[in-house]
Amino acid sequence: MRYVLGVDGGNTKTDYFLFNEKGEFVDHLRAGTCSHEALDDEFDGAYRVMKHCITELLSRNNLKVSDVAAATFGLAGVDVPFQKVALEGIVKKIGFTNFAVVNDSAIGIKAGTSKGYGICSVNGTGTSNSGIDQYGGYLQVGGIGDVSCDFAGGGFLAEEVIRAVYSAAYRCGEATSLSQIVFDKLGIEGKEDLMDGIANVFKRRRFNYTELTIACFEEANKGDKVALDILYRMGDNCAKSGAGLINNLKFGDEVDACLVGSVWVKGACPHAINTYKQKIQEYTGKKVNVNVLTVPPATGAIIWALELLTGKYPSLSERKRIIDIVSEELNK
Repeated sequence: MRYVLGVDGGNTKTDYFLFNEKGEFVDHLRAGTCSHEALDDEFDGAYRVMKHCITELLSRNNLKVSDVAAATFGLAGVDVPFQKVALEGIVKKIGFTNFAVVNDSAIGIKAGTSKGYGICSVNGTGTSNSGIDQYGGYLQVGGIGDVSCDFAGGGFLAEEVIRAVYSAAYRCGEATSLSQIVFDKLGIEGKEDLMDGIANVFKRRRFNYTELTIACFEEANKGDKVALDILYRMGDNCAKSGAGLINNLKFGDEVDACLVGSVWVKGACPHAINTYKQKIQEYTGKKVNVNVLTVPPATGAIIWALELLTGKYPSLSERKRIIDIVSEELNK
């Protein structure tokens, strides 16, 4: 019996899934981050953590690395070529020979598209975008901060809310219902104390930024124009990155796109998603089928590993079975 490994490694947690060549579930291990960007010893730490976790997963099933015929690693921090090369070296050092190392945004494509190719926009704590065309071409847009126009994600939305409130107070900005919410979160009476609140509470992360992200969606649902404008800018910016993928890869007239991450999936107001759908078609001139991915991206890592093993994209029924298994396991 041969086995496949799928790894979904973010900046806070990592899921390691082991299946056999028939697409049957064997085992799952959840651990902390394996990202070189989140560990003090960087790439050495990524090797240390992944080696330990993979060894634990395999040994408790009486297996060795050589029993794993294919593996896919969807990892945060695979943003530029030197990172990809370094992490591929780590995977080889652990002992794998048939594998793919990609940004974690890419595995969403295998889980959320009908043919195994298309584009994926990650919009969670941070943001990134990946595309795979039908010829195997791969491209990532964004992932390294403001310089690559990563204007999305929960952190971005929280900062946009603060900027909007400051602008309303002191820079002739439009009045917004977000102001009182921000004052309350910062523990201040009004705009006179806003600078102190920003410096002593917001900048020092003394409350959960997610609260401002949620507030932005909630106030947009109530019709607050400033909140709606923030979501519009985010949706438009993500659409530009997605269009960049489509325009630089080789796609036909119709492209599948999946949206992944808590901001896309859990956002209470659809304004950003609707903007994304409208704008990406404007920027590309193609029909883009947008799917909000509600299944775990880790399913894409297993599907990709099976594709590496067999040379073909698993059927819809096979993919659905894998998705159901992974979803059930993660919901335990």
